[in-house]
Amino acid sequence: MPNLLAVSVEGEVAPSFDLHCLEPGQALPDGWGIGYYPAGEPSASVLKEPAPRAGSIRNELVKAWDHLASSLFVVHVRRATWGSNTDANTQPFCRSYGARDWLIAHSGSLEQRFDYPTTRRFQPVGSTDSEQVFCELMSRIAETGAWSLREVDPALLRSWFEEIDTLGNVSLVLTDGHDLCAYVDANGDGGMYLTEVLPPYTELRFRDADLGLDLTRRGSKSRKVVVLSSNPVVVEGAKPRSRQLEPGTVLFVRQGAVVQESARTPPAGTALGSLVVRSKPAARPTAAPVRRYRIVHRTTYRYETPVERSTHLLRLTPYDDRLQRVLAHSLEVSVPDVPFTDYDDVFGNRARRVIVDQPYRELTFLARSEVEVRDTNPLSFRPLHARSTIPLVWMPWQRHMLMPYLLPPELPDTQLEELIEYAQSFVRRNDSDLIDTLLDINHAIFSEYAYQQGATHLYTTPFEVYTHRRGVCQDFTNLFICLARLLGVPARYTCGYVYVPPQGANRVQSLASHAWVQLYLPEHGWSGFDPTNGILTQTEHVRVAVGRNYVDATPTSGTLYVGGGPETLEVDVKIELLDERGEEPARAVVASPA
Repeated sequence: MPNLLAVSVEGEVAPSFDLHCLEPGQALPDGWGIGYYPAGEPSASVLKEPAPRAGSIRNELVKAWDHLASSLFVVHVRRATWGSNTDANTQPFCRSYGARDWLIAHSGSLEQRFDYPTTRRFQPVGSTDSEQVFCELMSRIAETGAWSLREVDPALLRSWFEEIDTLGNVSLVLTDGHDLCAYVDANGDGGMYLTEVLPPYTELRFRDADLGLDLTRRGSKSRKVVVLSSNPVVVEGAKPRSRQLEPGTVLFVRQGAVVQESARTPPAGTALGSLVVRSKPAARPTAAPVRRYRIVHRTTYRYETPVERSTHLLRLTPYDDRLQRVLAHSLEVSVPDVPFTDYDDVFGNRARRVIVDQPYRELTFLARSEVEVRDTNPLSFRPLHARSTIPLVWMPWQRHMLMPYLLPPELPDTQLEELIEYAQSFVRRNDSDLIDTLLDINHAIFSEYAYQQGATHLYTTPFEVYTHRRGVCQDFTNLFICLARLLGVPARYTCGYVYVPPQGANRVQSLASHAWVQLYLPEHGWSGFDPTNGILTQTEHVRVAVGRNYVDATPTSGTLYVGGGPETLEVDVKIELLDERGEEPARAVVASPA
């Protein structure tokens, strides 16, 4: 069976290939080839060698050539069934159409020659059945008027695969340089295996009997990787998710992520079955009812020696605007008769400055609030026929006003460059669509980063979160803010509370005060994205303070001028969901420090 391997990576890597099948003593193949898209260009490069000799110099080239960089690779090791061992008969095959190069690699052989008419738009230059399959598919795609794989109706594409499948084994991969489509022979004649690897990892290698692939030999970045192969591969350096695809499966991969999968489930006694589609659900919420909450937020500081004098800045009053009404609010300080000043800070937060000039060992701030939250649909800011794309274009005065929310954190250039490349992988995966890109980032942080208390600290940078793929709500918020700003989308830090029912699966992630992102969307305004829970904010989030970062929106901060010593902090938050009359509170969620 020919060895087929296709690799899709989030971003670009420069791997090292090692063709074990060309080593002395091995059964030499009838040919091999590697196709890829340098620097993400629509033009493909293909390295081929028909009838190779043992110790081929071209194998040494693909081991060491650092210009072999792309986010897509298609590799084929040929065992000939149709056609002589020539360059024209060696895969992967390449054709130009729609201002881009298309590649195919076919892991199988037809049992009868394909009846291919000479009148079709694309004609084979060699004599293999695989190239005939390729030309037939390309001719049909051109006849539909589609210029890319994304524009082809998946059901129509499946019908073509199934029609050709009646002639023999049609397991293959087809790519236009942006999307990678795989089809698994419906008759179970030769399989295909899916291997997915998620960061973090420091080394990553794939190998089977014919081929070795090292993605990190040249210090490549830790990114998502999807590998499709006609034989099982051994993975070294990371824990993969591997499985054999069901016969008849059609799979679409983009930028290191499976974006759609459809598997055939034939009923008993029938050759053809129904289509079951598995794809990432769009995180587009439905309307949420108005909710009313009673919130008690207690913060207690304790010191070994008395504090003689201190000042404190409190942001514990929820926002009051068209989407959130403060029905009642009070703020108490355990030390009696302390002077204070209420004001609105430069970010519009309701703040209180407290001066404590009498000794204390324990200081408690107790905020009680009753809030009504109304829903907003952040995805309805434009008509359905309109589409916002990245990069966004702002009027000069808009950019001037939004500038504090467009500047990324001060990080080394090398770190920002890597984060830019990471952010751009989401843009490419979603064809530059603004909302789809933001939803993808939100979902990726939720699903691929581990919520782990104690793994980070207040000064953990977005790059460190990206590298280690773990943290808490503050870290995920900072990372999302950084990625959004690098893409030119204004982003601000939001601090408040999130209500999770007692039986909620994500209860541990929403304890105490919570943090999420607000992004400024054209013609809509600030919209909340919660990467910790992978959702858009609706009526379960209560906003308290916003700012450029955590420092601007922190609930409590202060300065001790005399005394104090070692400090301990205790935070308790209790949220009660009230009925429409503001009575009969539901079962409460009691929160502890994050």
